[in-house]
Amino acid sequence: MIRKFDLAVVGGSFAGLACARTAALRGLKVAVIDAKKEPGARVRTTGIVVKEASDDFDLPARLMRKVRGVRLYAPDDRALDLHAPGYFFQATDTAGVLRWMADEAARAGAELMYGARFEHGLEHARGVALSSLGLHADFLVGADGARSRVAECFGLSRNKHFLTGMEIECEELKGFDPRFLHCFADSAIAPGYIAWVVPGVGVTQIGVAATKPARPDLGLFLRRLKTFCDLREIKTEERRSGLIPTGGTLSNLGTRRVMLVGDAAGMVSPVTGGGIHTALAFGRRAAQLVSEHLDGLGPHPVRALAKEAPRYRAKLLMRRALDLALPNALINALWMAAPVRSLAQRLYFHARPGDAASFEDWNETFERGEAKPSVKLHLI
Repeated sequence: MIRKFDLAVVGGSFAGLACARTAALRGLKVAVIDAKKEPGARVRTTGIVVKEASDDFDLPARLMRKVRGVRLYAPDDRALDLHAPGYFFQATDTAGVLRWMADEAARAGAELMYGARFEHGLEHARGVALSSLGLHADFLVGADGARSRVAECFGLSRNKHFLTGMEIECEELKGFDPRFLHCFADSAIAPGYIAWVVPGVGVTQIGVAATKPARPDLGLFLRRLKTFCDLREIKTEERRSGLIPTGGTLSNLGTRRVMLVGDAAGMVSPVTGGGIHTALAFGRRAAQLVSEHLDGLGPHPVRALAKEAPRYRAKLLMRRALDLALPNALINALWMAAPVRSLAQRLYFHARPGDAASFEDWNETFERGEAKPSVKLHLI
């Protein structure tokens, strides 16, 4: 017997769960389909949440930790300390956040089908038939990651340009100031991108990524970190790897009854690789558009989402420059130049000013709870 839904969402991560919860709250009958056995399994992201996402979405504070600055290292270990008063990042227990989001989607009324793999669907005038799963949906949203099976099945645009990332999660390490995200520019270790150390929620995350087809060298990075802390008895609790799309939002996001969002749609910053904020924002927006369309009150969701989606024009140009992977000698030579610091400040904090001399004063003000909020930016 075929079970009927208003909306089927393929992918139970940030974009898919945000979409499912909003759609269910709007009264749609929603199914979430994900091959993972449970929410939060096989996490493929470091899970850094920018302040805009923290402002726009109510995520549980117990699963996050504020980080107020970025310490950026040259290949020769000289460091730039960057911050912007009022701004912060959130390191997260990513698996925990996804489990919480899944619970919230279920509470809203969505049916979670973990351990169910989307293989094929047949689109017709009234919806999409998922015969192998015994489902029919009036609309299908593909939020199934950088290598989207939904995009492949329905002939939609697919991501072609990637960073390859790998990360380990270990017990908390001493030697890294927990007020900072620690980012390392090193073309021998991470050509085209960076390596990082994130003092996270009860753990330390150590990772590296590189422009595909180059390979990031996590082993070399760990050897470099020996100058910062003792890694002889490091206890690795998790290992993860994955692809980060860097080609920008795709051109063909859907058909009459199918639409892509999140990483599947290329909605990831080509420069930083950050995609959680856009996943949350456009996952929710996709649900709003589908709900209005099925009620006969709104435009077609694919056309509307395509008009609102980020285009990343300037960041795509910057990505081409980063892909050149400047030699370390040149990075060292340019490191303390004012344009380098200005560019780094803009990449991490957009148009917000900040300087190293004021960081300690800002940090003390923040801890006393007296910091004034920065201007809030909205994607949609």
